[in-house]
Amino acid sequence: MPKVKKEKKIKKIKKEVKKKGVKKEIKKPKVVEKPEKYYQAIGRRKTAIALVRLFTRRLQPSLPPAEGKPLESDFLVNGKPLNVYFPNPEYQQVALASLKKMKAEDRFRVFARVKGGGLLAQAEAIRHATARALVLFNPDYRKRLKRAGFLTRDPRMKERKKFGLKRARKAPQWAKR
Repeated sequence: MPKVKKEKKIKKIKKEVKKKGVKKEIKKPKVVEKPEKYYQAIGRRKTAIALVRLFTRRLQPSLPPAEGKPLESDFLVNGKPLNVYFPNPEYQQVALASLKKMKAEDRFRVFARVKGGGLLAQAEAIRHATARALVLFNPDYRKRLKRAGFLTRDPRMKERKKFGLKRARKAPQWAKR
């Protein structure tokens, strides 16, 4: 297309815009709230993987002070309260162990996403992830958590089944005759 035709088309479009009275809309900036600060870590045990976020608590004067126990909704596992996801109190203690060791149960809100493994392995994966997140929060916690064994990744997993065998290593009974 020659230059002259392009220029005529552009002028024609500009005239149409002026006739219609199209005004430029001024976009107002959106007010975005600051996201809460959190510390995130991943913990593993056997085939269970846990992603944990520790949210620091904001002081809210309107709420009554907690009487030594955190609220149920302060520790969520896959969107459920801890005591609902882990009905066995032993598993609950395992999941909370790293927070109890540092006496920080009431200082954080915990959100954990867990998949794979059994319930005990998931609880231990949460413990591992919370310990790692606590070290991110305060590096001085590392020594006590390491001594308790909460920062060590336990790599023991079930060995895979091999063909020709009944399990990983168990072979069928051998008979001479």
